[in-house]
Amino acid sequence: MEKKDRNIKYYLLLYAKGMGMGAADIVPGVSGGTIAFITGVYETLLQSLRSFTPYNFGKIFSEGVRSFWETVNGNFLTALLLGVATSIFTLAKVMLYLLENQPVLIWSFFFGLILISTVSVLKTVKKTTLPVIAGFVAGTAAACLITSFSTMQTPDALWFIFISGAIAICAMILPGISGSFILLLLGKYEYILAALAGMKITVMAVFAGGAVVGLLSFSHFLSWLLKRFHDLTIALLAGFMCGSLNKVWPWKVQVDAATGQAYPWSISGLDHNMPDLVEKKLLPHDYAVQTGFDGQLLPAVGMALLAIAVYWSIETAARKLKTQETCRSKH
Repeated sequence: MEKKDRNIKYYLLLYAKGMGMGAADIVPGVSGGTIAFITGVYETLLQSLRSFTPYNFGKIFSEGVRSFWETVNGNFLTALLLGVATSIFTLAKVMLYLLENQPVLIWSFFFGLILISTVSVLKTVKKTTLPVIAGFVAGTAAACLITSFSTMQTPDALWFIFISGAIAICAMILPGISGSFILLLLGKYEYILAALAGMKITVMAVFAGGAVVGLLSFSHFLSWLLKRFHDLTIALLAGFMCGSLNKVWPWKVQVDAATGQAYPWSISGLDHNMPDLVEKKLLPHDYAVQTGFDGQLLPAVGMALLAIAVYWSIETAARKLKTQETCRSKH
């Protein structure tokens, strides 16, 4: 699978594309798979991931490590995934800072991203049928139910971190579905960000282990689902995204269950050493009254619109690239 004429410039460019994917995956609503598609590495990435089969692993013993490495496109995957990892580790602290200091604005940005992502994903449904509609409704209901629970009710046990990594990483290969969105749905977005920023080696290692298992196993199953039940699978995924809007509602507070005191939402409030805080969603005016902080309605709307514009720009670039590649193939 490896091409002999690939040079250092090619791999540096590939590393940069990986950084773009990583930056997208750390923001709920933007898919690393979309960036992979725009930058022209999507099909190669899928083909490389699918090459991790028992037969190809057997080449390590029958033909040597080099043969296996070339078969799975090892240099390509290494350069791309190093770029993804670099971007994620670099941006983790930035995202934590924004969530802590500008929660209304950053959640508004996320809200706009997921809203436009849901619409965009639904556009890929080829035929609207009753099962497809039912799948969307079921996905929405399931996500609303899951996200209605407090983040603190989600276990921090390592087995759950492993599962979270296995599921979230699959979003990287799906244009339109964000890995960070999956973590939001599982109630582990802030927790994993904090682990990255605080260099919690055990948590990161378990999460990475889950990610590897997810890529090498569930990605095949997901590809099978999309091939056999494309519209139903897409509708279900879009429903998950729609239902997650409940999680990213910008005007939310953390209420002390013992005293009834409301605090503006913050990551520090998720610390288990803090009082027993319960998340509550409010209208902008009620948010200002209960917390004493500005609801920032107009800036929040502006951030949501900015997110929609960013996503629309990415989608437009993807369509243009696809059109250009189609024209080239015809000639």
